[in-house]
Amino acid sequence: MKRTLPQSRLAPGHPDHCRLHALAEEVVTRAGGVLELDRRFPAMLRDCIDAVILTAKTGRRAYEDLEKTEKTYIGTRVEIELRALLGLRKGRLDTEILGQDVDIKHTMGANWMIPTEAVDQPCLLVAADEPRARCYLGLIVARPAYLTRGQNKDAKRSISAEGFSHILWLLQDHPYPANFWRSLPAPVVAQIVSGDSGNARMATLFREVQARPIPRDVVEAVAAQKDFMRRIRSDGGSGTRDILGREACLILEGRRDAQLIRALGLPPCAASEFISTRLTDPEHRRLAAAAGHPIPVS
Repeated sequence: MKRTLPQSRLAPGHPDHCRLHALAEEVVTRAGGVLELDRRFPAMLRDCIDAVILTAKTGRRAYEDLEKTEKTYIGTRVEIELRALLGLRKGRLDTEILGQDVDIKHTMGANWMIPTEAVDQPCLLVAADEPRARCYLGLIVARPAYLTRGQNKDAKRSISAEGFSHILWLLQDHPYPANFWRSLPAPVVAQIVSGDSGNARMATLFREVQARPIPRDVVEAVAAQKDFMRRIRSDGGSGTRDILGREACLILEGRRDAQLIRALGLPPCAASEFISTRLTDPEHRRLAAAAGHPIPVS
């Protein structure tokens, strides 16, 4: 998405002010309020993108690795999941809000393509800026004056530079969960994926990425095995926990070890996330042992 966006003109007196503000209020209400929209919408986008990248099965780790048809399908998936998130039904266009047909448009780029059937209709605009991990959610009435004169072979037109000022933003330049692999230095990624066994790859992952929550799907992708959870258990001295335990490194689960994670001052973990840390402080070792995670003395 464009780094610099014009100031929205959707103030009282704008011809679309009342219409778009009513739609925006309904969207926020259906999401459970502003805070819930801020929380649920970014997570939904991350899930939609990762479900198509499908690292665990394909070995791909980035949006750029996808085929053209798969990139297009992300837009379809966003449309379906956004309707589900807001409890909206299908309409003549993509959905219906307050009795009005609304088109849902998604982009991973800098603009949206508006089909002829959506011209002069409200559009719910969704954008994901994957390199920056920023997302956008807005509303516009796709009036011809707000669209470019040129069109593609399907007669779709994009929003003009001036047209951007007629968007009512619900979320603008808002953070969403970053692609895990994009956030790591390339040499670290190469080191993790080069391991010749699930245990070796998993040990490298938790050794190199410490004090940071690691999603379950990343663990599954790194293990590259059906019983991927086995890779992070103790296993007769050869499991990942055994290997890292000898290095004073501890792997914790967000659900089972929430209290110990807080006690060690680590970042909060979701129930399905994992986090590792190297225990050098005697008091931290004592806390870990009391919670059932003794660290052998080297």
